Amino acid sequence: MRLVLVRHGETDWNRARRIQGISDLEMNETGREQAESLARALRDEKVEAIYTSPLKRARDTAHAIGRHHQVEIVTLFGLRELDAGEVDGLTYKEMATQYGDFLEKWMSDCSSVRPPGGCTLPELQEQVWSAIEEILKRQLPRENNKQKDNEGVVLAVTHFFPILSIISRAIGLDLSECRRLRLDLASLCTLDFNPSRTVLVSFNDTCHLREGTQ
Repeated sequence: MRLVLVRHGETDWNRARRIQGISDLEMNETGREQAESLARALRDEKVEAIYTSPLKRARDTAHAIGRHHQVEIVTLFGLRELDAGEVDGLTYKEMATQYGDFLEKWMSDCSSVRPPGGCTLPELQEQVWSAIEEILKRQLPRENNKQKDNEGVVLAVTHFFPILSIISRAIGLDLSECRRLRLDLASLCTLDFNPSRTVLVSFNDTCHLREGTQ
């Protein structure tokens, strides 16, 4: 099964570089344009299913893409972003002032510390991997009943830390290393789930955004 992980478009908090966990913000104008660029990039793909986080910024991105495909958009709680607890909505400067000890530990090893009142990255990884297992459970029987040359893709529209957590688990990367990976807004990452192994086909593809500005 080919799974395309889609990061949502920009919100005002993304632009202001505020921590954005489970706060349910809508995309801003730039984000909506990015969602349309994603929709154009995926328009000619044979999309077999679309799954989305329940948060508005992801859900609205999924619906922009879904207008070109006759498939149900399924909401999975497990694709929701990391619960950042009390630091949700803060800038890094504000976090350094109010939660300096946490920030120091987070920058040293983000997988070993819990945001105050929030969720750890290992807990998030278990959450999102359960969602991936649910997607595989739904899709693989359909894959097995298809002709090989008639394969399509499955989309999962989600967020920064869920995508990094999924990719880390899929390719055996230690979760403590995930923040070394750059993942832009409205980007695409592609994984091939095969019986023998999972392959990362592409990462942080943003070509569609550059094409939209030409």
